[in-house]
Amino acid sequence: MSQDQVTRRSILAATGAAPLAAAAGDRTPVTTGALTQLAMQRPAGAPLRIVTMYKFDPAELQQIVERAAPHAAVEIKICDTRDEFRRELRDAEVVYGGMSGADLDFAPKVKWMQAGGAGMEGMDPKIKASPLVITNYARTFAHGISETAIGLLLALSRGLVKYYLPQFYLKKTNNPVGSPKSDHHVELVGRTMGIVGMGGIGSMIARRAHYGLDMRIVGIDPKPMPKPEYVAELHDPAYLMKMVPQVDVLVAAAPHTPQTERMFNEQVFRSMKKTAYFIAMSRGALFDDMALVKALKEGWIAGAGLDVFPKEPAPAGHPIFDCDNVILSAHTSGWSPDRQVRLIDVFADNVRRYAAGLPLVNVVDKEKGY
Repeated sequence: MSQDQVTRRSILAATGAAPLAAAAGDRTPVTTGALTQLAMQRPAGAPLRIVTMYKFDPAELQQIVERAAPHAAVEIKICDTRDEFRRELRDAEVVYGGMSGADLDFAPKVKWMQAGGAGMEGMDPKIKASPLVITNYARTFAHGISETAIGLLLALSRGLVKYYLPQFYLKKTNNPVGSPKSDHHVELVGRTMGIVGMGGIGSMIARRAHYGLDMRIVGIDPKPMPKPEYVAELHDPAYLMKMVPQVDVLVAAAPHTPQTERMFNEQVFRSMKKTAYFIAMSRGALFDDMALVKALKEGWIAGAGLDVFPKEPAPAGHPIFDCDNVILSAHTSGWSPDRQVRLIDVFADNVRRYAAGLPLVNVVDKEKGY
């Protein structure tokens, strides 16, 4: 088997799937040939067996089966218990939704696992060390998350969080705050947004902020990539502390890895403009919550919008709830009926690719953790 590594974008271009690659923007290296050869070892006429504990509905099952035809007949076994799951694993080639390291002992034929989410920080060490190919749902949730990010930001910048929602809910009043010239209401046009993590979430937030709000975007990402036209500057992570003092909005959109854990700390918050906002959309472990509370209470920054928190849900009695310049959602920004349509479409297309011997999309780099 060839062990040559190329970017998925170049593989897909070679197989005629360049538009999909460009839309995904995924650059994770994949090993060419290996998974294809394993898939082709299935005896002629034998079905492709997929095992899961996820309750696909009948229409979703039909979509997956039909997408794989005519390359392979697909059998999907939905299990109700862990014991049943392990029994069915013995003849399975694909797992949907996750598998523990202990399950590997029951899975001699499994070649590929589709994770049920995007984040891979909880990967079992035994799974990580195995030759199992893992794909995730990177970029699939970016639509709703980016909309929520913009919503949180506008609620802060237009004074809704600090001045008007408390009036409405606590006082049942609706009086104007400030004056037409005061800074109680901030415009975002022409302001600079700094985004740490230019993957699916970060890129989508950047697009919406630039094209929708006329903001200037500065991005940071460890992966070499072409600079999108909606991004003014693109840098590697070493640029973080140079970027932080420049931006009016700082967005945390990176995956959770040992390198990114608590990267938004007291030093970062103290270096931000007093008029700047912090928006956290990927993982709560990226920021120091107590340093953020201090920053909010002591006026180091103007406010924060958080869809994620280090401990979820944010514990009752946490001092974050005493801050009048913060707005929280409950790690629900990726939720919507539409996202489910995208999830099934991504998996069904990967089943088709696997059955046809084509490279999969959203292959996880197990060493990097995303």
